[in-house]
Amino acid sequence: MKKENSIILFHQKKVRRHWDEEQELWYFSIIDVVEILTDSSNPKRYWSDLKIKLKQEGSEVYDNIVHLKMIAPDRKKYLTDCFNTEGLLRAIQSIPSPKAEPFKLWLAKVGYERIEETEDPELAFDRAMQTYLKKGYTREWVNQRLKSIEVRKELTDEWQDRGVQQGLEYAILR
Repeated sequence: MKKENSIILFHQKKVRRHWDEEQELWYFSIIDVVEILTDSSNPKRYWSDLKIKLKQEGSEVYDNIVHLKMIAPDRKKYLTDCFNTEGLLRAIQSIPSPKAEPFKLWLAKVGYERIEETEDPELAFDRAMQTYLKKGYTREWVNQRLKSIEVRKELTDEWQDRGVQQGLEYAILR
């Protein structure tokens, strides 16, 4: 699937993003997200102040900033602070705003669910099943999909047992 640079809407406001083909990651403009979550009249200044605070606190978030040229409202391209999805979610955790609170609650819930899945891995299969069903797939399709994942896992385990190294050899066989 070909991905392109684009704008997504969140609460009817634009968030600029960029698809990195090599890393297969989306990068999002933190300025756009800050504007949405804080209703700041000057989101660049808000982010600048928060960035300084994060650096002083020794936060890893600061180290994950990527600078990408993105189109600004004046239709010119400027270097913009961006994060991949993981970095963006970490940055949102640092924004003191009532609008950021639902994200923080969701992250806590997802984190808790993943911890539960380490205790009982069957919960991960149940979650996958529910996610596919919510997307509109039939129960039969979902069961077939989960079986094909299991078969692929058995096959890759066999390759590993026979000495196939992950990397180029592995990619060719897969």
